[in-house]
Amino acid sequence: MLHPDFWNDQEKAQAVISEANGLKDQVNEFMELNDSYENLELTYELVKEENDEELRAELEEELEQLTSRLSQFELQLLLSEEYDKNNAILELHPGAGGTESQDWGSMLLRMYTRWAEKKGFKVETLDYLPGDEAGIKSVTLSIKGHNAYGYLKAEKGVHRLVRISPFDASGRRHTSFVSCEVMPEFNEEIQVEIRTEDLKIDTYRATGAGGQHINTTDSAVRITHLPTGVVVTCQSERSQIKNRESAMKMLKAKLYQREIERQEQELLEIRGEQKEIGWGSQIRSYVFHPYSMVKDHRTSTESGNVQAVMDGDLDQFINAYLRSRIS
Repeated sequence: MLHPDFWNDQEKAQAVISEANGLKDQVNEFMELNDSYENLELTYELVKEENDEELRAELEEELEQLTSRLSQFELQLLLSEEYDKNNAILELHPGAGGTESQDWGSMLLRMYTRWAEKKGFKVETLDYLPGDEAGIKSVTLSIKGHNAYGYLKAEKGVHRLVRISPFDASGRRHTSFVSCEVMPEFNEEIQVEIRTEDLKIDTYRATGAGGQHINTTDSAVRITHLPTGVVVTCQSERSQIKNRESAMKMLKAKLYQREIERQEQELLEIRGEQKEIGWGSQIRSYVFHPYSMVKDHRTSTESGNVQAVMDGDLDQFINAYLRSRIS
């Protein structure tokens, strides 16, 4: 960062600063944990000497807090796969079900935005397609922060909602599904071959908020990768050039993710494992009626506080999933 040419490439500079801040946070957390441990040792010696019940209770409380912090710190260190430290691209796509599913999509959008804000991550909306009456038809977010992808890869899959629909005059119970896709955001650290002749690039007028300019110029960009049929769109910037750059990053991430999934599928076939793909293979259920519960089907982690989860309290599910992969 002290190099005289450091700021010549603003985007690369910001990536380095983000990584440096993440490493500083880890070192600072380690030093604080070490200090806490040494203080607990001193308190333990006093408890042995004086046999003070009040001091013993204080020791037990502080020990519980330190154990929890150590668990969180350990998880951060375990996020060591190749692209865990990267920013993340998160997409939400409601399934069949019309307004009810689209509303569920907007609820998940709020949940992930709240979670990211609690983590100190920056959230940018790359593409947003509103629902016909309520909710969303699709949304693409860029979530920027150290280990953003490492955490959010735990959220990839189908999320299922069971509730009394506010859009049903008869007050019937509905089940809705939203697919969540998560990919690492790449700059130039990975080479994915994309030939110009394989691309179909369309421009169109952006939708949604953004002032007069965004709605009167063809600044939004849609790129179709013809060999695979992968489509990406971006309308977050007023500049068509910047939207095209962002869309190319998204395309690169999607093609890379497809290759990773292909390799994983080959390994499953070699092992003889069967993994169902489709709306029936949900990773998590959110039940609002007839009882309140959120359950992750991969780890059996449960929470009865549905409102807290919808307000972004996802760490218990993310941590359990990441630890299950490590074990």
